[in-house]
Amino acid sequence: MRSLPRKAFSRLRLGWQRGQINRQVRALIRQVASVKPAPEATAGPVVLFNASTRLTGVSLNAAFSLLTRLGLEMAGIPVVQFACRGGMSRCVLGTDRNDPAKAPPCQSCIAQTRALASGAPVTWFDNPPDKALSRQLAGLSVEELSEFKTPLHPHPYPSPSERGEKEIAPSPTGEGRGEVIPLGRLSLPALRWVLRRHHLVDDEPTRFLLLQYILSAWNVAQAFSALLDEVNPQAVIVFNGQFFPEATARWVAQRRGLPVISHEVGLRPFTAFFTPGEATAYPLRVPDEFELDERQNARLDETLSRRFQGQFSMAGVRFWPEMKGLDPTMLQRMAGFQQVVPVFTNVIFDTSQPHSNVVFPHMFAWLDLVLELARTHPETLFVLRAHPDESRPGKASQESVRQWVERTQAESLPNLIFIASHQPLSSYELIQRSKFVMIYNSTIGLEASILGAAVLCAGRARFTQLPTVFFPSSQEAFRLQAEQFLAAQQISVPPKFARNARRFLYYQLYHSSLPFGEFLAEDGIWPGFVRLRSFAPEKLTPAHSPAMRAILDGLLHGGTFLLDDDR
Repeated sequence: MRSLPRKAFSRLRLGWQRGQINRQVRALIRQVASVKPAPEATAGPVVLFNASTRLTGVSLNAAFSLLTRLGLEMAGIPVVQFACRGGMSRCVLGTDRNDPAKAPPCQSCIAQTRALASGAPVTWFDNPPDKALSRQLAGLSVEELSEFKTPLHPHPYPSPSERGEKEIAPSPTGEGRGEVIPLGRLSLPALRWVLRRHHLVDDEPTRFLLLQYILSAWNVAQAFSALLDEVNPQAVIVFNGQFFPEATARWVAQRRGLPVISHEVGLRPFTAFFTPGEATAYPLRVPDEFELDERQNARLDETLSRRFQGQFSMAGVRFWPEMKGLDPTMLQRMAGFQQVVPVFTNVIFDTSQPHSNVVFPHMFAWLDLVLELARTHPETLFVLRAHPDESRPGKASQESVRQWVERTQAESLPNLIFIASHQPLSSYELIQRSKFVMIYNSTIGLEASILGAAVLCAGRARFTQLPTVFFPSSQEAFRLQAEQFLAAQQISVPPKFARNARRFLYYQLYHSSLPFGEFLAEDGIWPGFVRLRSFAPEKLTPAHSPAMRAILDGLLHGGTFLLDDDR
């Protein structure tokens, strides 16, 4: 009983902290409104949509969207925000995978949206899911739901002006509405992410969630089509582009020929990546003429030195509070074999995976082949390393490498060691003692190339856009390449691999990661959530913000959304 007052106090304190952060948000919005220029009468608006970045609080990606909106307003560009007001029966972050019947926390989410969206036009969508479509989907299997498509017919979804909201611009023709929208395919990445698995079980909870996601995506498609008819935007900016709300809006806008920009967290703290492509695929073109100079090489070496000690974070999460070297037992085990091959895995439900599965249908199909190699090469010690994110609290994988190891009895092989995701053993020391390294699409493959190791890659990665690793084009080619490496006395690695790896990583760190750190700080409540720093609205103009300069150049002038100066 004594703990009850402390719990109540903690809730009150959390509520006060969240309220204080939102008061800061509203104050900044008012400051921008007082100094922003009037938009040109002919300027088409930019539509922003980010329904999957947070429920309450201000996540990094919610902050990136907010600051982008305010930066656009400071540049005289009108903004229209598309927002959910109970228009999805189930949403990504509002789904409880342990209790699919539990409704999302719409009331608190809508209240947070009102705080972030205040001061600018908002088009809310709130129609309930389509009952006729619900009847059409009833009784379908997970496989049938996954392949479900339907024509995007004209739909009697009320326009903003018909709902009594402000009409922003004349309506275009609404062309492209007769296309077939793949609602099932658009819903799958979110479902896999929510369920923390790639292979979906055809049971009632999974069918229920997939059906609800399809219904919700359909409602997004109808409402977003009506919005585009109404406002005729010059561009659309969405979070991520993989989760079904934003993926659906992206699909609808692209079918009309509209530019769609997606964004994700960058590789450095408080940075964002914006792209006209798919943010989770990380399309990044490094200019052919780009070479690192002495200053840039020193800067990259300093960053790599910290990473090799585990001193890095992603989206506000630090995976390795500590990192341990190889202990004597491990070293003795390794000494009993002719050669060592580390195998680095990924998180199977991550939104990067749909882009990676071009050679193998999924990561576990690759691991099955690795296990065959281990069985036929007893002279080689395979060290299988699970990704640290696989066991993150609140995000633990439900289809894990550990489960695969147990199911296949991989650890029964005398020449295979499994390193679980929570074990802080240094991957970099493994790389230094390896014959070669096998990865799926992990960034550690890029670092291994920089260290001079031969890297055999099985999945398309952000860095396979350049020759940085050995990346066979088929499963059979992968097997043959692995056999050649295992049999070779020495593996010759093209010098361009390490060179390109350094070029790519530097470009990713210091050109594609747009800095928002002068505007944001950790909120001290949840990892990955932020509060606003104190700054003048003018700081959000291109003259003062390299991030806004890159975003506006990309939107208005066909730029690259990259920093032109890495200083």
